[in-house]
Amino acid sequence: MQHFEKVVRGKLVLKDRLVDGEIGITNEKIASIATDGEKLQGDAVLDFGKAYVFPGFIDEHVHCFSNPEEGFVPTSAAAAVGGVTTFFDMPYDRPHPINSVDLFKDKVKRMEGQTYVDICLWGTIAKQNGTDQILPLAEAGAVAFKMSTFETDPFRFPRIPDPEILKAMKLVKKSGLVAAFHSENDDIIFSMIDDYKKADKVYPRAHMETRPPVTETSAVLKLLEFAFWTGVHLHIVHVSHPRTIELIKQFQKQGVKVTCETCYPYLLLDVHDLEKFGPKSKMNPPVRYPEDVKRMWDHLEKGDIDFISSDHSPWGLEQKDIGNDNIFKAASGLPGVEIIAPLMFDSGVASGRLTPVEFAHLMSTHPAEIFNVPNKGLIAEGYDADFAVIDPEQVTEIDKDKLHSKIKLTPFHGKKCRGKVISTIVRGTVVYNGDELIGQKGYGKFVAGAAAKSSVTQ
Repeated sequence: MQHFEKVVRGKLVLKDRLVDGEIGITNEKIASIATDGEKLQGDAVLDFGKAYVFPGFIDEHVHCFSNPEEGFVPTSAAAAVGGVTTFFDMPYDRPHPINSVDLFKDKVKRMEGQTYVDICLWGTIAKQNGTDQILPLAEAGAVAFKMSTFETDPFRFPRIPDPEILKAMKLVKKSGLVAAFHSENDDIIFSMIDDYKKADKVYPRAHMETRPPVTETSAVLKLLEFAFWTGVHLHIVHVSHPRTIELIKQFQKQGVKVTCETCYPYLLLDVHDLEKFGPKSKMNPPVRYPEDVKRMWDHLEKGDIDFISSDHSPWGLEQKDIGNDNIFKAASGLPGVEIIAPLMFDSGVASGRLTPVEFAHLMSTHPAEIFNVPNKGLIAEGYDADFAVIDPEQVTEIDKDKLHSKIKLTPFHGKKCRGKVISTIVRGTVVYNGDELIGQKGYGKFVAGAAAKSSVTQ
């Protein structure tokens, strides 16, 4: 009988079914899967009983360095505790966005010795004359390219002009990677914010009122048309409104290759939470009306949304609390990489809205497939031995003071979620045991994108 370095037992969440089984692990890879009652032999056996063994969760929308006080160490620790075995770090770093191959290579180097889980890196472009870096960034290992139609910051997070978007889309298509966009119409938004400020309408709900759904859908519609003519694989990040999904479906019928994600707050919060929590619930785009949340769930359950991300944005109290008397002063963004899995398991699987297999697709398989991440996203032979184990009988109580991120702030403080991550395993090594982080800092690796000269884990 074949002998393995490690054996994992439990309810295995495979691509098409849930089954009691065992996984044999050798050299960080899944070497064998037994689902017929066969007992595999290993130097170490991890028996999780009736707990679900999911493929390690993938959060492709994380911001480690928007707040330089955060960085790789706290974010990757938070990811490990939340069952996230791979995340994609966004390129909008302070003080300089990752819009050149030199900056990208430097970031890869800075990652060494700093991470508990595996990480892919996004690339972006400068506002003007930046498209010449797209192919070199792809070759250096960027997993995809992120751009914006909204200007958060003219240098760090700029609005890319339409001619540059078209050039970028053509080059991203040539690279074989994905062009992803923050899609909001800033002409309308900035005009409305000006009007609201002049009228001293600075209450929390004003954040949503100055970013009505048309500011999202009009930006998405333009990008869909650009994708039609360039043939690029377009990905729309953090969809907040069901109308956006409906537009995407129409263009998919016309042959446009377009995918989309939503974030956990758009499924779990609405405008009343913005009124209640103020800056703690402020993000871009904003949370919407309860009826919009219901329709987003309808789309999710029908398979119209490809996956769920956190848009983890670790702003400190100094950037968030200043908005308590004026919502426009507060930074936008919520922490999430540590809590997305328990929150979504509770509202999805434990509530009967999603099967464990559907949950695995939304939290792992689809992001790996869409971004062509090698050896991630499935429990299958030859894949990395990445697992998130959730015990449905245990409870996770979210405590802001225990979050591993630098930010101790969440509108979900005190919430009890059905289901608990009891083990996070990265390439066969347990980095979180359900009680404490036990992984070694620096164990996590850089995973190069599919267009890299060598797309294997670096």
